[in-house]
Amino acid sequence: MPEPSVTVISLLVLAALAAGFVDAVVGGGGLIQLPALVIGLPGAAPVQMLATNKLASVCGTTVSSATFYRRIRPDPKTFLPLMACAFAGALGGALLATMIPKSAFNPIILVVLVLVGAYVLFKPDVGELTELRFAGHRHTILAALTGLAIGFYDGALGPGTGSFFVFTLVGLLGYNFLEASAKAKLANWATNVASLVIFIPQGAVMWKIGLLMGLANLVGGYLGARVAVAKGAGFVRAFFVVVVSAFIIKIGGDVLGVWS
Repeated sequence: MPEPSVTVISLLVLAALAAGFVDAVVGGGGLIQLPALVIGLPGAAPVQMLATNKLASVCGTTVSSATFYRRIRPDPKTFLPLMACAFAGALGGALLATMIPKSAFNPIILVVLVLVGAYVLFKPDVGELTELRFAGHRHTILAALTGLAIGFYDGALGPGTGSFFVFTLVGLLGYNFLEASAKAKLANWATNVASLVIFIPQGAVMWKIGLLMGLANLVGGYLGARVAVAKGAGFVRAFFVVVVSAFIIKIGGDVLGVWS
């Protein structure tokens, strides 16, 4: 692959900055960052772009996770099993990624996103307050299963992973949007690390570009986490609706061939 120009690298860094901010608030920064890599580095292999995207993302999720943890103090009885199972699920998903026809996922993702967006949009009180629906072992088991399922999805495919974590923690377990974002970010950090465990030994990471994008993603993640904490659950909910709507347009266009 030829060395990218300064202009291309600059645009990739800007995309990573925006992706880090979005990812920190509601997740889904990969839908900004990964297409930027595809457009900016047409000579790179798909696995190189996936691996480099994960390297950049893990930088942002590290700082946003730490920021959320310090300011929100999420319950370790929930986020530790969520993270552990998300890590395991992502390992399995990354190992099986080459065996799954990814084109089959888009219609399913589109339907899920439409249902998620409609549910949040037409239930204005959802995610405003934390009202846990389960207690004790049932709560822990559901958190673990959430991590396993969404972690597998992230390892195998990935678009919108953070948003799926947020929605499941809000809709299934009963957290408010801010607490859900804090736990989702910790789980998403685990899935990013798990994917790199698979990709780095394969030599798939483009380190120079990935580290430059990672620095920008880190700054975006820090700013996004601080804004989310300062603005509260209402802001995160509104941002969630906007981002999910953008995902619907993007993936719907892919399914219908609008962007091809």
